[in-house]
Amino acid sequence: MKRTSLSLLVLTFSLSVAAQFNWGPKSKVETKSIQSKVLNAEREYNIFLPLSYEQQPDRKYPVLYLLHGVMDTNTCWNERGHLKNVMDQLVASGETVEMIIVTPNAGGDIYGGAWNGYFDMPGWKYETFFFTEFLPHIESTYRVIGNKENRAIAGLSMGGGGSCVYVQKHPELFSSVYAMSALVSVPEQDALPSQTPGDKVDLLIKSVQENCAIRFVQEADEARVKQLNTVKWFVDCGDDDFLLNRNMEFNQAMRKKGIKHEFRVRDGGHTWEYWHSALYTCLPFVSRNFGK
Repeated sequence: MKRTSLSLLVLTFSLSVAAQFNWGPKSKVETKSIQSKVLNAEREYNIFLPLSYEQQPDRKYPVLYLLHGVMDTNTCWNERGHLKNVMDQLVASGETVEMIIVTPNAGGDIYGGAWNGYFDMPGWKYETFFFTEFLPHIESTYRVIGNKENRAIAGLSMGGGGSCVYVQKHPELFSSVYAMSALVSVPEQDALPSQTPGDKVDLLIKSVQENCAIRFVQEADEARVKQLNTVKWFVDCGDDDFLLNRNMEFNQAMRKKGIKHEFRVRDGGHTWEYWHSALYTCLPFVSRNFGK
C-alpha cells in the first residue's frame, strides 16, 4: 500500500514538473547557412519552425521573411526581439496562424569591415542573392506554400526600408509588408558617418539613396500603383525615432498616389523595446493577410 502511494506521489510530481517545464513538442529556432555563388560567401540565417512542423510532416506553411537592421545579423530578432516567445504566445491565443519565419544575414559590424545592406552594390549583390538564391533555397528546403498569397516580408530600420523596396520591385511575390522605423531614404542629416569615400558605409548609404522608397512611389505610374495595391501595407514608427520624418514623407507619398496602407506613430524611439512591441501587431497583421 505504501509502495502504491509512493508511486502515485512520484507520478504526480513528474507530471507537475513536465507541465511546469512544458516538455513535449515545441516550436524552435534553428541557425543554418547557405553557400552563395553570387556573394562568394557562406551566409547564415535563422529559421523559426512552428510547433506542428515535425508533428504534421505533410503540412505546408505560409512564410514571413523578417529583415534586421544595420550592424545586426540573423540572430537579433530572436535574441533581442524575443521572436520565438512572441510567436508562441500569439499562436496559443489564436491571434496568429502558425508560420515559418526566416531572418537572413545581411549585416554585422560595418565599422569592423562587415558588409551591410539589402541592395546590390559594388562587391555585394545582396538583392540578387536574395531573389535568385536565398528565397528559392528556403522554399525548396522547407515546407513553404510558396505563393504570393502566403508570403510576407517585414523588417526594422535598414530592413524596414529593404522590405518596402523588395515589395515595390516584386509586388507579385508578397501578400503584405510591415515596415518598422523604416530607412526609406537617407537625406544628408540621417546618414551614418562614413570614414572614407567608397568604404562600406558610403556604399550602403548610396545604395539606399539609389533605391529610395519614397521616390519610387512618387514616380509610380498607374500600372505600378495598381500592382502596389495588391499588397497590404503597414508602416510603423516611433514618435521619438530619428527616421520619423522620412516615414511621414513615405506615408504622404503613398496617400497622394492612392496606395492603401496603414500608418501608425506610437510612443518610442529607434530601439529594440519598440521593435519587440511591434511584433505583437506585425505578426497578426501578416497572419490576417495570408491566403488572400
